[in-house]
Amino acid sequence: MIKLLAVIFIAYLVGSFPTSIIVGKVLQGIDIREYGSGNAGGTNAIRVLGWKPGIFVMAVDVLKGIVAVLWIAPFAFGAVSLDPQAICLIAGCAAIIGHIWTIFAGFRGGKGVATGAGVLLVLYPLPLLVCLAIFFLVLLIGRTVSVSSMSAAVAFPVVLSVFRYALERPIPDSLYYFGFVIPVLIIFTHRSNIRELLQKTQR
Repeated sequence: MIKLLAVIFIAYLVGSFPTSIIVGKVLQGIDIREYGSGNAGGTNAIRVLGWKPGIFVMAVDVLKGIVAVLWIAPFAFGAVSLDPQAICLIAGCAAIIGHIWTIFAGFRGGKGVATGAGVLLVLYPLPLLVCLAIFFLVLLIGRTVSVSSMSAAVAFPVVLSVFRYALERPIPDSLYYFGFVIPVLIIFTHRSNIRELLQKTQR
């Protein structure tokens, strides 16, 4: 249990690394949360800092999810009665929570999309690729990142179900049911965007 708690704590700290805030401070001496949408994620980094720093921010945020699952989670394998997939999910969730509520910046971080994508890239690579295609298709049509992110998130459990039942891919129960948590989390972190969309003030 101690190893699992250590994994959760370390994964949370890795997820908490405030990439866009540090990049904003280094490049322009600003707190990125005071500009653009006020969010400390990659999309706002592109908007405020430019596409090159923004892509760098996104890449690092994705890497945080990958590190949590591939390198941090294994420390607890065999230490508790949980199967490795469940431990990977726990570590991935800790990293996502750290990204959203970073301890290093007053618990004001990003929306969890990039770090969540890193987690999913390891655990569900093919369904993730399908959802990425949906993301870019919606973005091409509507040109709104928040709508694209939520659309891909809502589509994820549907795509996962197709892979599991129609294509008979071996997706463990723990991974399958976690896929239904993802839309809830993404929609929750985008609640301000939803409000702006309803009020027709979303940029």
